[in-house]
Formats: sequence, C-alpha cells, structure tokens
Amino acid sequence: MSGIDGFKHLGPGFRRIAWGALGALALLAGCGGAGEEPAPEIRPVRTITIETRAKGDEVALTGTVQAQTEITQSFRIDGRLVERAVEVGDTVRAGQLIARLDPQNEESSLLSTRAQLAAAQAVLIEARSNFTRMSELVVEKAVSQAQFDQAEASLRAAESQVESLRGQVNLAENRLGYTRLVANVGGTVTARGAEPGEVVAAGRMIVQVAQAGARDAVFDVPAAVMNLERAAGPRRISIYLTDNPAVTTRGEVREVSPRADPVTGTFAVRVRLLDPPEAMRLGSTVTGRMALDKVLGVQIPATALVRTDGKPAVWVVDPATQTVSLRPIAVRTADAQTLRVESGLADGDIVVTAGVQALRPGQQVRVLESRS
Repeated sequence: MSGIDGFKHLGPGFRRIAWGALGALALLAGCGGAGEEPAPEIRPVRTITIETRAKGDEVALTGTVQAQTEITQSFRIDGRLVERAVEVGDTVRAGQLIARLDPQNEESSLLSTRAQLAAAQAVLIEARSNFTRMSELVVEKAVSQAQFDQAEASLRAAESQVESLRGQVNLAENRLGYTRLVANVGGTVTARGAEPGEVVAAGRMIVQVAQAGARDAVFDVPAAVMNLERAAGPRRISIYLTDNPAVTTRGEVREVSPRADPVTGTFAVRVRLLDPPEAMRLGSTVTGRMALDKVLGVQIPATALVRTDGKPAVWVVDPATQTVSLRPIAVRTADAQTLRVESGLADGDIVVTAGVQALRPGQQVRVLESRS
C-alpha cells in the first residue's frame, strides 16, 4: 500500500493533519540538505613587522659614590665603652684617638704583674748571690756538689720566673693600650656602632672609616645590560652628578658581583672613578652612561614570546592567507619588556605581539594594528 493510499481509510480531518505533517517533514528535510558549515573563527591580533637594523644602545644607570676600601675599627679586648671621640662624617687621620674603654681592670692587672715581677727580680738577685758563693765554696770543698747543683737550679728557676713575668707585664701593658682605639687609616667616618656606656665585645664595630683616596661609583645593573656589556667587552663609562650634570668624570669597571641580588635580581658593579672632581663626595648620587657597540639584531616585545616543546617561538602571520604558524627563534638577550632575537626572523616577517595565547597553527586572524 502506498503512503497516499494509506490515508484513504482516514477521515477528512485526519487526512488534512497527516498531509500537513508530511509537508513539514519535507520542508525540514529540504533545509537540512541545503545547510552550510559554520564560518571559521577569526581571532583579532596585534602585530609588528620585522625590520633588522643596526642598533647601538646607550645605557643610563643611577648609583652612589663609595670608597674603594672601608675599614671597620674595633677593640681587640672586651670592656665598657666610656668615650667615642668621632661622629659620622668626621675626617680622621691615622693614629687619631677614636674611642676608649674603661681601663680600670687593665691598670690593676698591670700593677699586680709588675709587683710580681719586682718580687721575682729580688729572688733572682738572691739566687745569683747564693750561686756565686756556692761556686767559690765548692772549689774549696767547703760545700758538697749537691748543694752547688741546688744553688744553680734555684738560679735557673729564678731567671725563668723573671722572664715569664716580664712577658706578662708586656701583655698587661698591651691590654692597657688596647683600651684606646686609634685609627689605623685616614679617611671619613661613614658609620658608628656601639654607644658610650655599652659593654662591647672584642671585634665589635665601633666606627667604620672610608679610606681616603680612590672612590668607586656603585651601580645595580639589570641582567640584560650585563649580558650586553659582556658581549661588547669592557669599556669606560661617562659619569656625572645626577643633580648637577656639569660635574663629570670617567670611570672603568673594577669589580662585578658574580651573584644577583635575591630581591632585585640586579648585579652590583663597582666602577673606579678616574680623577673624580671634589664635588663627587662619598654618598653622592651619580648617573653613568655607557654606549654599547652597534650590532645587527631584531628586537621584539616580550609579549610575543611563546613556548613550544620548551623552546622559544613566535606566531608569524602569512599575509596571503591571513593565517598564523609557529616559528622557532633563538633569543640573544631578554628582559621584562624586550627580546633581542639572534636568529629565526627576517625582514618583513609579521609577528603577533598580542593575543598569542589564543592561537593555534593555521588559524585565521584579523590584524588590529601593525607596526615596525
């Protein structure tokens, strides 16, 4: 029985409903057959156009003037500090009194040791006289050899006691001298430690003296600048006072810290000031400028960097199809804002700088902004 004949046994009302349902199914079937696939997603991105250029960077850093050598002045013995004769900023000369400890204990010890030495010297005089007398009597057989030997032993013991006490007197005199702290170098006091009235231990800093003479400019240098400087080689640096650029001098790198600061991630670099002007005093804020050699290179924003298999790469736009592909690159140096690319990119390449995390190979993009 055909589909149409199957409706003949139905009433007119049911036949109308059935015909309407068939028409709706036919309409749906017709729509399904003529349907189209959804349009592919097009991602908006920002890009730059690569242009290889020779660049010679000039780096400017701010630092402070410090002495090349700072000496900590401290006592060799324990004691109570009764006087500090200098303050921060004072100029001291070698041999100048800096501070004093209470000398009472050392003076008492010295007096006691000197008294013991005097008693030992009296015993020595008596022992020598006895030995001389025994020497004459033993020749005349008036005393025994044993008595003579005993007199000689007493003399040797008395001499040893005197020598020992002389050493103790010297030690006590030195300890008394150690209650006076004198500068062993000339320079400027840059810091102070204990205050009068405190009991200080041997070796505790009383004052710190910046030795007169050579001065350094100390800078905290970012790792990226460090890498560029190592690549270009050591060079002299132009240095001037930050608040007075007319006061200038030249400097050369003297010391580079091998370890970065754990908080800032920078490296301490000490630059020897060559014939610094008087205005560049200790603690002055200075600015150092250094021109790096011109090198061919490609520079892109750090936001363009992605990782593929743990290696650096960028998304490159094909201008003909407006699709993207991953391009591995070799990074020369990097910081928080900029990458210097050693290889992997060429002039005219269009690199995505914003929207990189939402891309996949072959995806179509719409360029919002392009710059070189």
